[in-house]
Amino acid sequence: MIEVRDLCKTYRVHQRPEGLAAALRSLVHRRYDEVHAVSDLCFRIADGERVGFLGPNGAGKTTTLKMLSGLLHPTRGTLAVDGFTPQRRDEAFLKRVTLVMGQKQQLLWDLPPVETFALNRAVYGIPRAEFDRTLTELTDLLQAGGLVGKPARQLSLGERMKCELIAALLHQPRVLFLDEPTIGLDVSMQATVRGFIRAYNERTGATVLLTSHYMEDVAALCPRVIVIDKGRLLYDGELRALVQRVRPFKRLSIRFAEPPAPEVLARVGEVLSLEGLAAQVRVRGTDVKDAVRDLLGTLAVADLTVEDPPLDEVMRDLFDGNTAARGAA
Repeated sequence: MIEVRDLCKTYRVHQRPEGLAAALRSLVHRRYDEVHAVSDLCFRIADGERVGFLGPNGAGKTTTLKMLSGLLHPTRGTLAVDGFTPQRRDEAFLKRVTLVMGQKQQLLWDLPPVETFALNRAVYGIPRAEFDRTLTELTDLLQAGGLVGKPARQLSLGERMKCELIAALLHQPRVLFLDEPTIGLDVSMQATVRGFIRAYNERTGATVLLTSHYMEDVAALCPRVIVIDKGRLLYDGELRALVQRVRPFKRLSIRFAEPPAPEVLARVGEVLSLEGLAAQVRVRGTDVKDAVRDLLGTLAVADLTVEDPPLDEVMRDLFDGNTAARGAA
């Protein structure tokens, strides 16, 4: 569904010092720096996949999504989305994709969302019967029926995001580019949006490419992740394999029936915390079975859970390691 080969995007950025003299000089002579937002990026995404597109701020994620949706032209390389070249912006292509940006909105501020929906129906040429059916399905999935008649400016951030998703999906796109769709939302609304994206993918088979700094979004939706930094590919594969590669440890969260002996606990693994009857111990994934057996056999364990390391910590380690590698080079 999506194929990216040797993709590059370079900007020429005007640089000048402050002050009137520098401003006047820049009228006749300007100094430019080249900024490589994306460099030799390659990946492929199959029809119906849900893929997380991750990286630190400035990694080139949004730039890549804009090129995939046809808003920006690449400096070099080739792109194909459902067989189309995005920058040509063919009508058939535009009807197959959508781009939702959590920090931008398409709702008409002083009008209710139904007016934006009607505008989109006209733009995409959606037949009335199909439009009514799709709108009903989307409002039911998002439980947004009571929102679409209120002026957009009177809606909360979470309510506006529901309506943004409805507006973006009325033409039933085959490819969803989602750039921080849950930014600024509370925990409950984030879960609602995640559930909706999953349900839409499962019902329609649409391909989803998601960027988010909320790792809960990625863990809940994306079995596969593509990680970039400074515009270059760092990792492309299963999320679980990435966790095992970067942090090959498990975290044991333990609650004891009576205070444990610290020296006994230390023999099991690295003690991350010990407060009263609660402790957290880190052990290698290959040693979990032995560690659990030792704990149950030597200490009064009331409750024990085995957890993967937090995804936020995994990503931080990955980016820190990449930065260190660049510095060494």
